[in-house]
Amino acid sequence: MNRFWRLPVGNHWPQTRGKSPVKEVEDSIPLRVLVMALVILGIVATDIAGETQFSLWTVPLTMVGTGWSYYRRRSPNIPIQFCIAIGMLLALGAFFGRFIGNWNDTRLSLAELLIQLQVLHSFDTPRRKDLGYSIVIGLILVGVAATLSQTMAFAPVLLLFLGITLPTLVLDYRSRLGFKESTSEKSPKKNKNYNFNFKFLILNFLLIVTLGLGIFAILPRFPGYQLRSFPVSAPLKVPDNFTGRSIINPGYVREGKGNGQGNGSGSGGNAGEPGTIDNNFYYGFNSEMNQNLRGEMKPKVVMRVRSQAEGFWRVLAFDNYTGKGWKISRNDQVTTLRQSPWTSRISIDPPLFTTPTKEVVQTYNLVSELPNLIPAMSYPKGLYFPTPAIAVDQEDGLRAPVQLSEGLTYTVVSDVPYRDRSLLGKASTKYPANIKQYYLQIPPAIADKVRKRTEEMLASYDQQRVSRSPGTKSLDSTYEKALYLAQYVKQNYTLPTNPLDLPYLDDKDDLVESFLFKNKGGYPDHFSTTLTVMLRSIGIPARLVAGFAPGEFNPFTGMYVVRNTDAYAMTEVYFPKYGWFTFDPIPGHPLIPPSIEEDQTFSVLRQFWNWVAGWLPSPITAILNTVFGTIFSWLFQGIAWFLALFTKGWLGILTGLIVGTIAAFLGWLSWGQWRKWLNIRWLKKLPPMERLYQQVLQWTANKGLGKHPSQTPLEYAQFSRRHHSPEIAEVIDDICQAYVSWRYGGHNPNWQQLQQRWQALKKVEKNRVS
Repeated sequence: MNRFWRLPVGNHWPQTRGKSPVKEVEDSIPLRVLVMALVILGIVATDIAGETQFSLWTVPLTMVGTGWSYYRRRSPNIPIQFCIAIGMLLALGAFFGRFIGNWNDTRLSLAELLIQLQVLHSFDTPRRKDLGYSIVIGLILVGVAATLSQTMAFAPVLLLFLGITLPTLVLDYRSRLGFKESTSEKSPKKNKNYNFNFKFLILNFLLIVTLGLGIFAILPRFPGYQLRSFPVSAPLKVPDNFTGRSIINPGYVREGKGNGQGNGSGSGGNAGEPGTIDNNFYYGFNSEMNQNLRGEMKPKVVMRVRSQAEGFWRVLAFDNYTGKGWKISRNDQVTTLRQSPWTSRISIDPPLFTTPTKEVVQTYNLVSELPNLIPAMSYPKGLYFPTPAIAVDQEDGLRAPVQLSEGLTYTVVSDVPYRDRSLLGKASTKYPANIKQYYLQIPPAIADKVRKRTEEMLASYDQQRVSRSPGTKSLDSTYEKALYLAQYVKQNYTLPTNPLDLPYLDDKDDLVESFLFKNKGGYPDHFSTTLTVMLRSIGIPARLVAGFAPGEFNPFTGMYVVRNTDAYAMTEVYFPKYGWFTFDPIPGHPLIPPSIEEDQTFSVLRQFWNWVAGWLPSPITAILNTVFGTIFSWLFQGIAWFLALFTKGWLGILTGLIVGTIAAFLGWLSWGQWRKWLNIRWLKKLPPMERLYQQVLQWTANKGLGKHPSQTPLEYAQFSRRHHSPEIAEVIDDICQAYVSWRYGGHNPNWQQLQQRWQALKKVEKNRVS
C-alpha cells in the first residue's frame, strides 16, 4: 500500500479528493435571472404551441434550481451532480417509453426530454459556460414551439423571448470581457460599463423584428419535401366491425335530415322534407344531402391546414339527384384499405388518367370535431392517418372508422392534376358506360324543360358572338360549354338577401326547376346543383362535390384557417382520359377554384401583401401594385436572362461569368460607398470630441492596430506608444486623455487644436507613405 502513495497519481489523489478543479464562477445575479427567464419562456412557448402543461411543475423547479445553483456556486456539489445523473437516466428511459407509444411525431417527446434535462441542469450551473447551455436549451425549445404552433398565440412569447435575449447576450459578453458588477462605499453605483443602453437595445429589437419579418416574407417556399416522416396523431382504437358504409355526422341523426341544434333529434321525416340547418355542422357531409333545409351556421374554426399549394379540401361527392337534394347511390360499395405494417401510410391507387400532375403534401390539424369523412385535395395517393384502415367510396371520398375528433392530425399526399384549358378542350365526348350510367341521371319530369333552358343559354352566346365579336371562338367543346354555363348562372341568378327568405320546396317542387324558373336564384349550393343538372341535361357527365374552401391564410403561421362556414358544394365535370375537374358557379367565388396552377414559391409574400393591401385604400393599393409589380418584373426578368446564359454553350457560360464578375464588383463597390456614407453620417451626429476620438480609432484600425473592446482609452494610448512612431503616439495619447476628461470628468478640452494637430499629422503620414 505504501508503494501506491509513492506513485505520482497516488501522491496527488489524497490532496485533491473532495475538491473540484478551479473554475471561473459566474457571480452576476442579473445574468442568471435573465437566463432563467429565457428557459421559462421556452417552456411556456412549448406549452402554448403543444397544448401541454409542462410549466406547472417545471417552472417552479427551475426557479428553485436557479436559486440553489447560485447559493452553491462555489461548492463541489458532488451529491447534487450524482442525483442529476440518475435523474437524467430516468428521463431518458421515460422518453424511450413515450417514443415507443408515439413514434410518428417525436417533436413533443423530445421537447419534454429536453425540459426535464434542463430542470435537472438548473441545479448545477456555477459557470458562465453552464448558463450558456441553458440559453441554447431555451432557444431550442422556442424553435420546437415554432414548429408546433398553429396560431398567433406563440407570437407574443417569441417577441418577449427576443426582448430578453438581447440584454442576456449583452451581460454574457460583458462577463466574457471581465466586467464585474460591483457596489462599494467608494462606488455606490454599479460599474458604468454594466449599465444598459436601453435606446440601443430597443432599436436593435425593432431592427431584428423588421428584418426577420422581411426575410420570412420573401423566403421562397419550394414544394419539395426532403423528409417523408409526416405529422400524424397517435394510433386510435377502431371498432372491429368497420365497413366504411356509414357516415357519422354529429349534426344530423339520420342521413340528410336536419336537427336544428345538433342534438340528434332530427327535424324531418323523409329526406327532402323542410328542416333547419345545424348551427355547427355542414348539412352536405352525409350520404344524402337534403337541400330543402333553411338557415345558416355559426362560424367557428374547424381545422388548420398546412399545404404546399392552395386548394379545395375535398370531402365527398354525390351522383344521384333526388329533386330536392342528392344522395350517394352506391354508398355500400366501398373499398377498405389498410396501413403498411411498417409505417402509418395507407396507399391509395391513383386513377388511370393521362393528365400531368403535381405532388402536393397537406397536413390537417383538427380544431373541432367533424364527421368521419377525411378532407383531402383531389386524387390522394398516400394517407398518413392514425387508424389502421380507412374506406374509399365510389366517388373517391375517404372515410375513417371513427369520427374526426378535436386535436386529430393527419397528412395527405395528393397527385393533383394540372388544369390545361387547351388540352381539356380537346377531350373526347365518348364516355364509358359506367360514367353515362351514373352521371347523366336526371328526373324525367324536368329533363326536357332544363335541357331547353340550357340550350337557350348556349344559343345566347352564339348570338352575341355573331353580333359583337365574329372572331370569338364558338362553344364547340365540353370544357367551354361548362365554363360558359357556370359563368352564366353566376351572373344571371342571385343569392337571397336573407337566408330565411327563401321558401321551402313543396312535395311537387323540384329544386332546379324552382331555381331556374320561379325563384331566379337560391342558396350557394343550389347554384352548383343547378349547373350539375344543366350539364347532365345536354349529355355532359357531372356530379356534385362538397368540401371546404382553402380558408383564410395566416402568413405568420403558414397555415390555412378553415371554418365550418367555408364548406360548400361545386360541380365536377368528367373529361375522358383526364379525369374530373371542378367549376364554381356561386356568386362571389372564383369560377375556377384555386389549385396548383399558381406559383407557390413566394406564396407567403403574396398572401402577406394581400393581407396588408386589405387595410389600405384602393388607390394606394393600385399604385403600390403597379410600382412593386414593375420592380419585381424587371428583377425576375434579369435573373431569368442571367440564368439562361448558362444554357447557351461555352460562349453563354463565359458571358455569364463576365456579367456575374462585373455585377459582383459593382455590388462590392456600392456596398463600400454605402458603408462610407453611413459612417460619415454617423460621425456628424456625434459631439466634436467623440467624433475626433472615433476618427482616430478608425484610422488606426485601418492600419491594423485597432482598439480591442476590452481596452480603456488610456490603455489603448499606452498600447499605441509601443506600435506607432513617437509623433503619432503622442497625438493619440493627447486625444485619449482629452476624451477621458471630457467623457468622465466633465471638462471641455480644446478639441479644435487637437483636430488640427491630427489632420496635420495625417497629411505628413500620407506624404511620407506616398
